[in-house]
Amino acid sequence: MKKVLSLLFHRVTIISLAILAQLLALVLMIGSFGDYFPQFYAFFTLLSAVVVIFIATGHQKSAYKIAWIIPIILFPIFGGLFYLMLGNPRTSRRMKRKMHQLKAHGENSLAFSAPVLHRLVHTNEHAANQARYIQNYASYPVYRHSSSHFFPLGELAFEAMLEELAKAKRYIFLEYFIIEEGIMWNRILDILMDKVREGVDVRLIYDDVGCLFKLPYRYDKKLEALGIKTERFHPLTPRLTATLNYRDHRKLLIIDGHTGFTGGINLADEYINAYEKLGHWKDSAFLIKGEPVWSITMMFLAMWEYLRDETEPLSDFLPSELPQAQESRGFIQPFGDNPLDGEAVSETVYLNLINKAKDYVYITTPYLILDNEMLTALSTAAKSGVDVRIITPHIPDKPIVHAVTRSYYHVLVSSGVRIYEYSPGFMHSKTIVADDEVAVVGSINLDYRSLYLAFENGVWLYQTESVLEIRDDFVNSLALCEEITLKRYGNVGALKRFSWSLLRLLAPLF
Repeated sequence: MKKVLSLLFHRVTIISLAILAQLLALVLMIGSFGDYFPQFYAFFTLLSAVVVIFIATGHQKSAYKIAWIIPIILFPIFGGLFYLMLGNPRTSRRMKRKMHQLKAHGENSLAFSAPVLHRLVHTNEHAANQARYIQNYASYPVYRHSSSHFFPLGELAFEAMLEELAKAKRYIFLEYFIIEEGIMWNRILDILMDKVREGVDVRLIYDDVGCLFKLPYRYDKKLEALGIKTERFHPLTPRLTATLNYRDHRKLLIIDGHTGFTGGINLADEYINAYEKLGHWKDSAFLIKGEPVWSITMMFLAMWEYLRDETEPLSDFLPSELPQAQESRGFIQPFGDNPLDGEAVSETVYLNLINKAKDYVYITTPYLILDNEMLTALSTAAKSGVDVRIITPHIPDKPIVHAVTRSYYHVLVSSGVRIYEYSPGFMHSKTIVADDEVAVVGSINLDYRSLYLAFENGVWLYQTESVLEIRDDFVNSLALCEEITLKRYGNVGALKRFSWSLLRLLAPLF
């Protein structure tokens, strides 16, 4: 009974009812003018036609356009209206101004990367072009690699996170899609409270939708009372608005501007296998030390400014000292991806890596929902003799999304791509590595939401030791996987093929 009451009075239920009430009011308003229904129908059909023309001539991906055009045509009265409320990627002037400020933070540091970029040009021109693209369109510089480490499991990263948090002297910044009370978060929270008492500036950003069923309502107020400055990203409201689509999917932990963690893990117990959820949870994390951490520090501060609408001098957060580390081989470039700037940075970085690969491309991803460009790139690489392999989960967290993932198996395997499902459970790691030279690790999934609708972050690596660590983890994981064959996914019934086609068609709306 307690669970039923909790669900009935949960804010999701209340907000859903409020939205349904708005929709019902709209229907009743139209119904009350029954004598004028032909005029209403003509007006909204015309509106939908205009919206379809607007979508068709826009700059969005073709798959996203088709996913909206079909329901608009099927439901002309409400389809165009829903797109204007939920699907229109246009932003207000105020939001555009704030987005410009976010980008300006990164641009302030680009001059420092000129000598490094010049050195990279003489090392590998293709790698320099990739770094230049990230610099020009995401506004994050490339650095000489100093120190980094890839953790193949969340539980290994967790111990390192606790160790580094305990060393904090000036500030701790955290930005996560999911936080949930439990062993992992409670141990981190204990350290954060200790650090607050020591005078350390502790700040946290969490995504309101990501934590909807994970944290109590207005948990941010509780944390503020403990001295932890907290912001909820795009709080869920009882109003239909396109901002609901844009989520903060980043995973960042920053200590004093010189030590940072990112990767796939959120701050909840399944990410460290403290309890079994969907079998064994295979995830990864990445530790950076030295100058490159400044990029993710700026990334956090820009988001903080966007949410809190207050400006602070970035110079106040420059690290007072950097860990003593001998410059090691390679280059490193942390970057952020902003869904509101019209540039799909993450997808372009992935496509460049795939298209330039000579020997192999290895990918781990929890979701495999591809647009035509990515599907073509993977298939063409495999057809050209590149060893393309992808590991996805065997046990899904979202059955419908997993069905869409499996719908791509046939065309990919037919092209020579080798696909594996992680047999022990759920694969949540997000990595791509090629040719023992280049890799990307971070929060980016291979799906529409990550590539076009979420704030994401990644780390581009070239000729670093950690590139080989990512490769070795992939190779070791294959021993725990089942390879997908055409025999299993090639001969499926017409009904399943139709359902897969329909799901793939509507995948951009998930």
